[in-house]
Amino acid sequence: MNENLFASFITPTMMGLPIVILIIMFPTILFPSTNRLISNRLVAIQQWLIHLTSKQMMAIHNPKGQTWTLMLMSLILFIGSTNLLGLLPHSFTPTTQLSMNLGMAIPLWAGTVILGFRHKTKASLAHFLPQGTPLPLIPMLVIIETISLFIQPMALAVRLTANITAGHLLIHLIGGATLALLSISTATAFITFIILVLLTILEFAVALIQAYVFTLLVSLYLHDNT
Repeated sequence: MNENLFASFITPTMMGLPIVILIIMFPTILFPSTNRLISNRLVAIQQWLIHLTSKQMMAIHNPKGQTWTLMLMSLILFIGSTNLLGLLPHSFTPTTQLSMNLGMAIPLWAGTVILGFRHKTKASLAHFLPQGTPLPLIPMLVIIETISLFIQPMALAVRLTANITAGHLLIHLIGGATLALLSISTATAFITFIILVLLTILEFAVALIQAYVFTLLVSLYLHDNT
């Protein structure tokens, strides 16, 4: 069991070639678009949830920030569907890879920062130096605020990676313990199985919550810079 503990986090290959691009593109088929005037229940529910989420998330933004609505909704759908698909047996979760999460976090964060420096230059620079700062503390505070600014995309990526990875490891460990306890004590194995089922339900919630948190933080960064 210990030898295969991190096997599910290894990038899958086919004929020696990584197929992570195909895995990343797979969730797009879960959100079909229809040209019919009256759509089916699945599409109607999807559209209602997307509209509800976008209305709640973009309510605080001005018209300039609301131009990011399509990008943010695509982001939350992609992360949420990828996290949920990763809970299937023998599947691969791209969001457990820090490199991929950084690849999403850094461009989005950089876009919001550049937007802020372009349209709100004085306000963006004012964040580096709070009002009323004593003169001897100015250099130190500027350094601290600069570090806190550049650590934002790392915090975004690490939060998503750590939460998804920890959940998968717990499911793997408790599932292995359940199989090992079957030959020792059936009652204990049954209790462990119930814990496994409850943990799996929790992971479904975590998969959606982490997608929402990631997108919400990007939305807040955007709000601060528009």
